[in-house]
Amino acid sequence: MIQVTLKDGSIREVEQGTTIAELAAAISRGLAKAAVAGKVNDKLKDLSYPLMENAAVEIITLDSEEGLEVLRHSTSHLMAQAVENLFPGTKLGIGPAIAKGFYYDFDSEHVFTPEDLEKIEKEMKRLAKENYTYQRKEVSRTEALDYFKKLGENYKVELIEGLPEDATISMYTQGNFTDLCAGPHIPSTSIIKAIKLMSLAGAYWRGNEKNKMLQRIYGTVFAKAADLEDYLFKLEEAKRRDHRKLGLELDLFSLHDEGPGFPFFHPKGMVLRNALEDFWRQEHRKRGYQEIKTPIILNRSLWEQSGHWDHYKENMYFTKIDDQDFAVKPMNCPGGMIMYRTKLRSYRDLPLRVGELGLVHRHELSGALHGLLRVRNFTQDDAHIFMLPSQIKEELLGVIELVDTFYKVFGFEYHVELSTRPEDSMGSDEDWEAATRALQEALEERGLDYKINEGDGAFYGPKIDFHVKDCLDRTWQCGTIQLDFQMPEKFDLTYVGEDGQKHRPVMIHRVIYGSIERFIALLTEHYAGAFPTWLAPVQVRILPISERHQGYAKALAARFNELDIRVETDERKEKVGYKIREAQTEKIPYTLVVGDQEAESDTVAVRRYGQGDAGEKMTVDEFVTLIQDDIKNKKLLTALAQ
Repeated sequence: MIQVTLKDGSIREVEQGTTIAELAAAISRGLAKAAVAGKVNDKLKDLSYPLMENAAVEIITLDSEEGLEVLRHSTSHLMAQAVENLFPGTKLGIGPAIAKGFYYDFDSEHVFTPEDLEKIEKEMKRLAKENYTYQRKEVSRTEALDYFKKLGENYKVELIEGLPEDATISMYTQGNFTDLCAGPHIPSTSIIKAIKLMSLAGAYWRGNEKNKMLQRIYGTVFAKAADLEDYLFKLEEAKRRDHRKLGLELDLFSLHDEGPGFPFFHPKGMVLRNALEDFWRQEHRKRGYQEIKTPIILNRSLWEQSGHWDHYKENMYFTKIDDQDFAVKPMNCPGGMIMYRTKLRSYRDLPLRVGELGLVHRHELSGALHGLLRVRNFTQDDAHIFMLPSQIKEELLGVIELVDTFYKVFGFEYHVELSTRPEDSMGSDEDWEAATRALQEALEERGLDYKINEGDGAFYGPKIDFHVKDCLDRTWQCGTIQLDFQMPEKFDLTYVGEDGQKHRPVMIHRVIYGSIERFIALLTEHYAGAFPTWLAPVQVRILPISERHQGYAKALAARFNELDIRVETDERKEKVGYKIREAQTEKIPYTLVVGDQEAESDTVAVRRYGQGDAGEKMTVDEFVTLIQDDIKNKKLLTALAQ
């Protein structure tokens, strides 16, 4: 008998040689039915894996990300089987699971077309119903090479030859198809039901442009048809909400070949941008932050001192001034260091919280550029907090509270990740351990769950990242808190303590929006361009029914302008129904229709975006109270997801 420790900590005794599938059945019939794989001492295994010694075992089901990954990998094998059945002579590359799906690379004389995807998908569904089991077989290197050489599978031969001498080599077979694979796989093909082949692409073998271009087929699969339908719906929604498309339609911003990766903001885009920056300034003033502005170009010696020259040079832009090397700043922090040391600081001055909406430039490869999400210049809402070591936790908690406040205003849920020391880092083990521990303690005191990303910190310190979730369940990394013991050391920052001696401050780097440009892209897609009233470039559009009502419309517009309400009047000689539809297309929060009755009674017929055709009659004062409440309280539109 051996002891098995389950995920909940309970211990079971089972006979040596019991498979994971048999263990799942012994726990419950429902678990056995849902199981697709297992984890033995944190290593994924097939359900047929025999347990031979005491171990920690977790049953993996399809309702988990790991279970879906196993399903998707198995489905890539099924797709390869279908392709070989339909297109004999096709040679196999690799076929991994990826986020939300899978792919397989093929070397085929036949050039695949979108119509072929339908045939392959149909064959996959037929094969799935055959209920083939995925059978694992461990073989010697010689056996594996002989097998794939006989089939002419040169790509598989190359993969085997590249494996370490002591590697375990395994092959999986389902029906008439066998592939080289480490596994694990689902028990049988009958589990595969909700399949969709998505697209075709070219891919160099092993990602090397010197190698042959293979044909890649992308697909996706889910545990249930409803999940697949939801995923496909969200893909279509993402296309409809694409910020690049909406940015042009709503006249917010544009991108041009004359400046690839350098966005142009139009007047309406600037209104949106300024609203975000005004909100940022207001909330930071409340919490004792002071705003600064540092230069865009600084000399080489500064970037060498900060460590960016050694650690970040490939992402920077350079110039020469008076025969000296200068760099365009990729980050704002070194400028903040210079500002700090312009005067002698006392412990009574700390914490010192300084914020900067600083324009930075970073070189991105042209193929990586994507609208406002990946650009070459952007504005970071940086702040740097200089503090006593005893103030670390309080300041971290203050930043976490501020991030939470911001994201709630925009209607975002979020999750938190803690990134630890990378290989390419500065500083002592002691500093890194102290910094990481401080971040953990702050998160735990706040009661936030977090995931640890080993080795993903900044080169000067560990960090907390905030990943917001939009209405399509996509996540975006925005806010960051980085605790830094290194920069104060490198820049010889000091303060005079109570003892009259000089001491080294600790500092926090942090952003909330991350990048103003990227955050605008995120908001545009999250709201589908229907911004809440406080952010909307045009908050009210007034539609006079005929020319004789234009005077009343202009008087209303003047009144609203005095109240700092962003307003337009549409005086074109078009039918009012047409103008209403256009206002809806432009996603304007409030449309006011005015005619004889409204002009005589100082009223307006109010139409709210996304709430149908009915106009609600209000006095002008009632409407002003309504919209001012919307703006002041930063209310979200009920039409958020439309």
